[in-house]
Amino acid sequence: MNTGNCRVRQCIDDATPAPCIFEYVYFARPDSIMDGVSVYESRLKMGEYLAEKIKRVYPEHLIDVVIPIPDTSRTSALQAAYCLGCPFREGFIKNRYIARTFIMPGQATRKKSVRLKLNTIKSEFAGRNVLLVDDSIVRGTTAHEIVQMARDAGARNVYFCSAAPPIRFPNIYGIDIPTREELIAYERREDEIAAKIGCDWVVYQDLKDLEDSVKDVASKEYPLTGSLL
Repeated sequence: MNTGNCRVRQCIDDATPAPCIFEYVYFARPDSIMDGVSVYESRLKMGEYLAEKIKRVYPEHLIDVVIPIPDTSRTSALQAAYCLGCPFREGFIKNRYIARTFIMPGQATRKKSVRLKLNTIKSEFAGRNVLLVDDSIVRGTTAHEIVQMARDAGARNVYFCSAAPPIRFPNIYGIDIPTREELIAYERREDEIAAKIGCDWVVYQDLKDLEDSVKDVASKEYPLTGSLL
């Protein structure tokens, strides 16, 4: 061990990489390149696929403006707005001194922190049908408070979409996501989730579309041929 030589050992022959897809959705910085994939470009693709699904499910959506939930969803929201032909606006301003709310202990603490973390620009909501775009919906605490803030700011209708599919089980490879009973999507349909967070409708990214969002922009030199967890 003290010879100064570097030794490399491969434990598994013909190992197939299986990166955690939530890295591309949320954890990684947008300027990161992971396994030959630009996180920024994959999030643009997520926005494209989201917009296509919204147009399929709600062809007469009547969306006036697309607003991201800062900060991670901004890239996906920007591309979704472009593909939907709707204006993109910054309706929430983030307090950068408040930590990530979904990992905070206690429901009361999380609810209070959402209101401290974000302030609304009321002119972007007043009298409009607003599409809010977030990277994911975990417990639903943040989503519920944000929808209520949008309504308090004067939004006529509030729609919500997630760049990730419904999270119904803990992510043991990432962060300490709560037990399945705490996850808002566990054993609930999309209409039930919409009612729970208080929006008019909710749209989730399809899992295949999310996988394709990453694979579509993979490097030709290092294509992602394995599965994404």
